[in-house]
Amino acid sequence: MRDLKTFFIRTYGCQMNELDSEIMVGLLQARGLKRVEEENAADLLLYNTCAIRDLAERKVMGKLGQLGKLGLSKEQRPLIGVTGCMANAKKDSLFQKVPHIDFVMGTNNIHNLDAILDEVLSTGRHVFKTDDHFAHELNYIGAKRDDKVKAYVSIIRGCDKYCTYCVVPYTRGKEVSREPGSIIEECKHLADQGYKEIILLGQNVNSYGKDAPLWSVLFHDLLYQIDAISGIERVRFMTSHPVDITKDLMQAIACLRTACEFVHFPMQAGSDRILKKMHRIYTVEQYLEKVGMLREIVPNVSLGTDIIVGFPTETEDEFMQTYNLIKELQFSVGFFYEYSPRKGTPAMRWKDDIPQEIKEDRLKRLLALQDEISAKQRQQMLGTDVEVLVEGTSLKDDALLKGRTRCWKNVLFPGDKSLVGTLQNVNINSYTNQTFLGTRGKDDGKV
Repeated sequence: MRDLKTFFIRTYGCQMNELDSEIMVGLLQARGLKRVEEENAADLLLYNTCAIRDLAERKVMGKLGQLGKLGLSKEQRPLIGVTGCMANAKKDSLFQKVPHIDFVMGTNNIHNLDAILDEVLSTGRHVFKTDDHFAHELNYIGAKRDDKVKAYVSIIRGCDKYCTYCVVPYTRGKEVSREPGSIIEECKHLADQGYKEIILLGQNVNSYGKDAPLWSVLFHDLLYQIDAISGIERVRFMTSHPVDITKDLMQAIACLRTACEFVHFPMQAGSDRILKKMHRIYTVEQYLEKVGMLREIVPNVSLGTDIIVGFPTETEDEFMQTYNLIKELQFSVGFFYEYSPRKGTPAMRWKDDIPQEIKEDRLKRLLALQDEISAKQRQQMLGTDVEVLVEGTSLKDDALLKGRTRCWKNVLFPGDKSLVGTLQNVNINSYTNQTFLGTRGKDDGKV
């Protein structure tokens, strides 16, 4: 049997993929493998992939194609594995397109990694394992995290919303909530390890617990339990579906010490017709009602959003409805994308009829608008004091500490490395691009 000593892993896509990679790193290190940072130094190459947009897939396929052109024999080259959402989307057809890869492992099969490697090594054959449903508790405690201040914690996998443009229900399956006791155990373990911030992950965190009514623990209940853990200073969560953002959740954000006042509140479009075509299951009026309620309950809340431009049949007037809503709602963070057809989604039955140049123009206009909004908000922060969790030092100047405010703003300020992992009061006095610059205030020294 071939001896594996080293591995290289590359992660594409979202925070959920990042956490999956951390779990796989833990499994491989437990197997005795050493992680290396260069592909040509590894006995195993593992690519954790994304399928949300066409560009993400093309990047991975380009990389896999390059590996096939090296001209190495099977005995000379490293083992190559593909996991993540693209693995679930393309399944065993990947072996036809890139026959030099050794195994394909789905997002719901991370627990099979050891067995898959054993099978590949003992048989020399392609191994394909992609389950449609997540049914196993992973070794989250064994995940190897590079960050020592903040940690991702998975609470629910999959999605039941079936937006017509989205591949997630087909690549990660239906919603499966993680047992609350296991989540709390992991959070306590992270607190004991010195982690200060927990970021709860799920394709739709707000749906947590709805698939397991016997637990009687919904998402806001879970936030209360985590808030009681000693040592945890902050809790964030992503991502959300507006339909499942409840008044109970809003009230939890308002009253809990650890719950950060930042909510990702994806709008996707400002036209009721387009929202219906997307199967977003809310109207503009319903969306605005929830935003208004949240801002009333949590007056200092910051909102982030996602927007897709150029969805099939979107008119200029419908685009302007989106544009005007962004102008009205003044989001703190906006992620804007051109519509990208994804194979296997219901939207594929519609012609991608918006010309590329129009998509690009609409995207450019939204980005310019958000830049204006952000510039005004940055100006308003000058002279204010903010709480910053120190995450490390600046990559460009290690005399500067870097961190984030509760509302997800990047801040740099002078300070000693001993402050990493602490909460500091910082007075904002300038900014550059998306980063604020400041100095430590009088009430610093919080732990």
